[in-house]
Amino acid sequence: MSSTEFDTKMIDRQVGRNAELFARAINGLDTPERRYPYLRILVSIVEQAHPEWNQGPQKDRQIARLFQEMGGRVDESEIVEVVRVRDEERGYFYD
Repeated sequence: MSSTEFDTKMIDRQVGRNAELFARAINGLDTPERRYPYLRILVSIVEQAHPEWNQGPQKDRQIARLFQEMGGRVDESEIVEVVRVRDEERGYFYD
């Protein structure tokens, strides 16, 4: 990693620099199956950093947009699906 990756302003202080670097590293994985476990970890980090989003109707889209702002290039629908699967495991279902 070059020093220029650390020269940019942090997108979200609550999530942190390490999560941003993790989001960028996920870009290097070539299939949704390989990215899935790492996206789950990143979603968990974001959920812990932003508990106020847990009750929001657009939580899945908020997390996907944040991931992309942090440098993630994974399709938004893939991230939305990961968030929804995690929520369904907890008993929360989307309409």
